[in-house]
Amino acid sequence: MIQRIQTVYLILAFLVTGVLPFVFPLWTMNNGTKELFMSNQLYSVLFGLSTSLSLLSILFYKKRQNQFVLGRLNIILNLILLGLFVYRSLNLSGETITVSEKGIGMFLPIIAIVFVVLANKAIQKDENLVKSVDRLR
Repeated sequence: MIQRIQTVYLILAFLVTGVLPFVFPLWTMNNGTKELFMSNQLYSVLFGLSTSLSLLSILFYKKRQNQFVLGRLNIILNLILLGLFVYRSLNLSGETITVSEKGIGMFLPIIAIVFVVLANKAIQKDENLVKSVDRLR
């Protein structure tokens, strides 16, 4: 349901991982070329999985527990993606290509994690409300 705040947070996480990587480069190489996420197949798959988890979480609005679990998986996936970006930007020894400037796209997983954490807090709040109403019956 769109009127729930967690749906808004999940839509924002969907936009951050599904649309913004096409706009913002991950980093700029020494020769001046801007590298988008599509240049590496692993980054494309991880961004695609994160986007699909956000979309699935939006569609599971009636099943709060499943929505919460999908949110946690999305957080773990974005942490892995962020770790890969940091690993790549620190330049492995013996590598000839060096990153001269980090782009905004490298920080998109952090923004997605923040939105998913906010959504999970709202989902947990809803779950606690439903449990408290069930106790009153």
